[in-house]
Amino acid sequence: MIRPAALKTQTSSGGVIYRNVDGSLEIALVSVKGGTAWCLPKGVVDHGETPEMAAVREVREETGLNGRIIGRLGDISYWYYIREENTKCRKTVSFYLMDYVSGDTADHDAEVDGAAWYPLETALETVTYRGDRSIIEKAKELLGEMRT
Repeated sequence: MIRPAALKTQTSSGGVIYRNVDGSLEIALVSVKGGTAWCLPKGVVDHGETPEMAAVREVREETGLNGRIIGRLGDISYWYYIREENTKCRKTVSFYLMDYVSGDTADHDAEVDGAAWYPLETALETVTYRGDRSIIEKAKELLGEMRT
């Protein structure tokens, strides 16, 4: 008899870290799944952490970059399946806009295949997942408002 999948929820945080290079905005993306997917840095909120603390930590770990939170961009939610546990997981990720402070994308951790800066419009074309694209659109809107 086939056992039905268990259900669980997971809370994560991530960030859109940006910098201004000669008047053009760039954001950092990370490469995963053997370099076949590009997405925003994110990860699980650890016990005792606030979502903001987790977002700053995950951006630092996955991109090698230190950022300062400017504002909240919103949440995305999606389902994924954990085969080894026969579990369906509903993951909710809170995203924050971050101003680049320091660091180098070469210093990313082993959880990702790579990290790189992209011009904002190129990042929108490069990112693999629709939810990440919607968060980048919100960041673009907020950054545009900040520049005026």
